[in-house]
Parts: sequence; structure tokens; C-alpha cells
Amino acid sequence: MPIPEAGRPAPDFELPDHEGKSTRLSQFRGQSVVLYFYPRDDTPGCTKEACAFRDDESAYQKAGAVVLGVSPDPPDSHARFRSKFGLPFPLLADVDKKVSRLYGVWGKKKMMGREYFGVKRSTFVIGPDGVIRRVFEGVRPDGHSQEVLEALAG
Repeated sequence: MPIPEAGRPAPDFELPDHEGKSTRLSQFRGQSVVLYFYPRDDTPGCTKEACAFRDDESAYQKAGAVVLGVSPDPPDSHARFRSKFGLPFPLLADVDKKVSRLYGVWGKKKMMGREYFGVKRSTFVIGPDGVIRRVFEGVRPDGHSQEVLEALAG
């Protein structure tokens, strides 16, 4: 599926979190949501991105936003990753990649001349009304959290 555009309602979904508890996007109506998709727990880029969101947690709270991370890793992997790096926000397990496909972030990637399928690092800023405000594609972990905070402020 194509990536949902800014100005459109964010597709609702339900996934298990790091504790195996069911989490729906719609349960966060009334507050902004930073929905970020990342390839894999405990890898260098994904760790850098997650730790930046962690370090800026108070700024997200001030902005009235909740951060939700999504990857194809299972809940037990998410639990270890959260614990190891003290991540304060939920990590959602998209093991069957349905939500990644729904958001258009599952696709062909290339690294060192090798092609494979995986999650394309992307972030969606969703308003309190459930409408996508901003889409970040091809995200680079360095400085991304600050870009997201600026999008929330503007």
C-alpha cells in the first residue's frame, strides 16, 4: 500500500505491546501521536533513534504527544530492548507486518548491493483528531527527534 498522506485520517490498527497487551491507535485520540516505524530492536540506528526519543520524552509530554514505536520484532524482544535502554514509551509488535504494509513502510530495501524486504524507517505525526499532520520518510536517526518536535510545535 502507498504511504498515507498528511491531511488524511491515520489508519487505525491493533497490535500487542512489549508486555503482550493489546494497543489500538484510536485509544490515543485526544492527544498527538508520534508513530515511528523502525527495522529492528537493538541495532545501532534503531537504538540511536529510540534513545533520542527517550531523551526528549519530557518535551513530548509538554507537547501533549505520546510516542509509539513499531517494528516486526516480537513482544519479548521489545521488552528486552526497552529494559536495556530505559525506553519509557510503548513498542508495538508488528510480527506479521500488516500495520507496516498498511502504512506503506514495508518494502524492498537495498544495502551493500543486496536487495531484501524490510521496514523503511518512517515517522507519522498524528494530531489529536486522528489526522496525519506530517510524514517523515527515509528517516536518518541523527536529529530526527528534534525534527519531530519541531513538527509538533508548528
